[in-house]
Amino acid sequence: MPVLAVPPTPLVCLDPGPGTIPAIGRQTEPIGPGSKQLKIKDGGGAPGEAPVALAIALKTRALLRRDGYRVAMTRTGTSYAGGNIDRARFCNVRHSALMVRIHADGSPDRTQHGVKTLFPALRIGWTDDIYAKSLRAARLMQTALAGATRALNIGLVPRSDLTGFNWANVPAILVEAGFMTNPAESRLLRSSAYQLKVAQGITAGAEAFVRR
Repeated sequence: MPVLAVPPTPLVCLDPGPGTIPAIGRQTEPIGPGSKQLKIKDGGGAPGEAPVALAIALKTRALLRRDGYRVAMTRTGTSYAGGNIDRARFCNVRHSALMVRIHADGSPDRTQHGVKTLFPALRIGWTDDIYAKSLRAARLMQTALAGATRALNIGLVPRSDLTGFNWANVPAILVEAGFMTNPAESRLLRSSAYQLKVAQGITAGAEAFVRR
C-alpha cells in the first residue's frame, strides 16, 4: 500500500501592527520589489494602537490553536525591530496560508467608527500572484469581523501603497478593528472583552478562508 503524505496543518501568520522601534520605524525601504519609491518602515500608528493590536493577536492565536491551526506571529512583545518588508518576508518564508495584519484606525474626525478590511490592489509583478486569494480572504474576513463585533461595516478597501502587501507572496489582508480616535470605540478596543470579540471575528474569517 502506498503511504499517502498528510498535508501539513495550515499556518496562519498574524502581524500585529505597528510597534516598530521608533529609530527603525523612521528608516525607509522600497514600497515594492524593484521600486525607487521609498516609504518609512513604520509610521507609529494611532495613539494606543500597538498594544491593542498585540492583545487582539494574542487572543486570536489562542483561538486558532484551539481549533487545530498552526500560528506564527511577527511580534509577540511590545516592540519590533524590522519594517514592513521584514513582516511580509516572515510570513512568506513560512508559506503561510494567510497573512492577517491586525491594526486599529485613526482619523482627524473623531466621529468616525467601524471596521474595515484592506486588501492588495492589483499590480502586475507585485500582487498579481496573491490578488484573487487576498480579495476572497478580505470578503470572508470583513463579514466575520462585522458579525462578531456588531460594529459599523465600512467594507473593503484596496490599497496599492502598503509595503507589507507589495512584498507579500502569500495571501495578505489587513484588519482595521476600529478607530482609536473615536472615544467610544477606543474604550471598547482597550477592553479585553471587546478584543476577544475582534479575535473571534478574525479567527472565523481566517478559518473560513483556509478551509476552502
